[in-house]
Amino acid sequence: MAIKGLIAAPHTPTRADFSLNLDCVPAQAAHLARDGVVGVFVGGTTGEGFSFSTDERAALFGAWGEAAKAHGLKFFAHVGHNNLPEARQLAEAAVAAEADAIAAMAPFFFKPATEAALVEWFAAIAESAEEAPFYYYDIPGFTGVVLDTAEVIEQATEAIPDFAGVKYTNPDLELFERCFAQAGDRIDLLFGTDEKLLEGLQCGSVGAVGSSYNYAAKLYLKIIEAFERGELEAAQMWQARSVQMIDVIAAHNYCPAAKAVRGRVGVDCGPARAPLATVGEGERKLLR
Repeated sequence: MAIKGLIAAPHTPTRADFSLNLDCVPAQAAHLARDGVVGVFVGGTTGEGFSFSTDERAALFGAWGEAAKAHGLKFFAHVGHNNLPEARQLAEAAVAAEADAIAAMAPFFFKPATEAALVEWFAAIAESAEEAPFYYYDIPGFTGVVLDTAEVIEQATEAIPDFAGVKYTNPDLELFERCFAQAGDRIDLLFGTDEKLLEGLQCGSVGAVGSSYNYAAKLYLKIIEAFERGELEAAQMWQARSVQMIDVIAAHNYCPAAKAVRGRVGVDCGPARAPLATVGEGERKLLR
């Protein structure tokens, strides 16, 4: 889809009883659009996708399908699952919600041992999505699936007619550079580590997906703008500010703490679901 700019990974909004609060989604979309975000990556890690049922995730897709369209945002639906029929059902729900693309991370209980096995799994998901562009969400720190992403790209390009790219949340920057050398002109390579955005830009990425773009998109736009002007020192300064911010949030348990920050900056998306911890009022004050 030739994505350029910031794609936020929105928090899945919940009420105090941890039930879905889909009424919150339009406000999330409006805030992101005002901050200069170009798209949303729904139901991934930041969205606590695996903490919600297939029906809940499908309902979330429906809400974001409407909100994204209303605010001019590209809508990526994460449909990954450890169960293939459920992943296929989610792919169908994403199409019904008019998602611009679907994405899936590798299954992480019974893990694919080879690039071919992973591509076969993705192909089975993608064929349920009626020509929707498909993105591989490469996040080995969570899935434990450590494969050659460049080889996955090569095989997926042949096996999946609508293979469109990778959301690269992988610490191996040498591999990322190799992915660009091999396929950067054919697919989107979306960088997925917020505190290293500048390094992703230097590798050649023009699009990025991140959690802190929910509340700090303007900070990251400064990094991009400085980089594009050739002002490396300024870009490094803003990137260092990002690292400081993320270090503070991570010190308070990143995922639930980031959701708490979102509540202070723009839209309150409620508490994180178990097994993530709820951020208490005392912790919120320290975090602030």
